[in-house]
Amino acid sequence: MDAFMMIQRKKLTIFTDAKDNILVNELKKIIGCIIKVAPENQQLYYKEEIMDGTKTLSECGLNSNIAKAQSPATIGLALKMDNGEFEALEMVPYSLPPELPYVMKNQEPNGQEPPM
Repeated sequence: MDAFMMIQRKKLTIFTDAKDNILVNELKKIIGCIIKVAPENQQLYYKEEIMDGTKTLSECGLNSNIAKAQSPATIGLALKMDNGEFEALEMVPYSLPPELPYVMKNQEPNGQEPPM
């Protein structure tokens, strides 16, 4: 089954899906094709833990029951720096939209005013 993921690094976000029986290293190859960084220079995190490249996504806890299209799993991405160490994981949160004006809060879904 497909696992849906949102891969984040700083302000970069990649939405992708993959079979939950592929290895984490295969996911790194997919990411590498998108961001042009070799898999060995990537480090993936799920729930604050580094993902083992030799395990499948489902062995890391990612499966179609958890990582759904409407609520994808968040994967952190860190890249190897010039000194050979991986950068600290940094995922910039999205900004929140402004609060709806009062007149829009009281509308019914069909666009009509609520009954008095």
